[in-house]
Amino acid sequence: MSSFRWGILGTGGIATVFAQDLKLAQGHRVVAVGSRTLSKAQTFVKEIPDANAYGSYEELVNDRQVDAIYVTSPHSLHEAHTLMALEARKPVLCEKPFAISATQVQSMSDAAKRNNSALLEAMWTRYLPHMKVVREILSSGVLGQIHTLEADHGQRLADQNIQRLIDPGLGGGALLDLGIYPLSFAHLILGAPTSITARAVMTDAGVDAQTSAILDYANGAQAILNTTMVAQTPCRAVVSGLLGRLEIDRTFYAPTSMRVVLFDGSVSEYPNTYLGHGLREQAIEMARIVRTGLLESPLMPWHESLAVMRSMDEVREQIGLVYPFE
Repeated sequence: MSSFRWGILGTGGIATVFAQDLKLAQGHRVVAVGSRTLSKAQTFVKEIPDANAYGSYEELVNDRQVDAIYVTSPHSLHEAHTLMALEARKPVLCEKPFAISATQVQSMSDAAKRNNSALLEAMWTRYLPHMKVVREILSSGVLGQIHTLEADHGQRLADQNIQRLIDPGLGGGALLDLGIYPLSFAHLILGAPTSITARAVMTDAGVDAQTSAILDYANGAQAILNTTMVAQTPCRAVVSGLLGRLEIDRTFYAPTSMRVVLFDGSVSEYPNTYLGHGLREQAIEMARIVRTGLLESPLMPWHESLAVMRSMDEVREQIGLVYPFE
């Protein structure tokens, strides 16, 4: 089978990690990179043999050699850049958070359907091997009925002068950049909540420095979530049921070790044997759905991305996180 050819839209840190990890995925290669300036694209492709460098995103999405576009621009531009690629009939793998709002997610999925082009949220956690094991553990019933989920994601970033995190005009704040991980994880385990209670500490610029939320479910379960860009937290997750709990070590959303601890005291360990970063798994899934003629993935279907973003919208409304471009 011929290689799956990627075009990368944007030249930031996540684009670099993706390109590096993709080297461990057989049958995948980067053939084009687009930036707002040609010099940045040229610098990016220096170590990528035969890749084209473009000084505009329009040139990138119209490259006939590209099989799919990986959108890595700031959150506030995800919808516009995804729509640009989809209108060019290019399948899109769009970085998380998928968009700024549920309205934008709906617009993106409508465009994918209209153009018969695959669209996938790059919530890379969903495609990792240890999350497949998590789903198997839950479906086995070994934990019993799930009552409590705890997950946190905190990084010391607020004092690092990272513009996209501190600028409201770029969709800044802890919630969209970091909080998407525990929130998406809660949706994976427990589904959409019936109600959400959220509180935040805001920065002088008007974005959230730290946000905590309790998600309530119809069966009586709760998810307790925290995210912060002020301090580094354990970044662990625990799913507790009547018969036992699943402990996922740091960093829960990346390849890591975990264990099942049952009420009777028995412990089953799941060591981490994964090599590489893990971003390549979403690329592999993207190629699979494109080659099989699907428009979305069962691992992260559009309705799931929409449900997660609706929860994000509710949290944002409760904490007063409003962006100037909305």
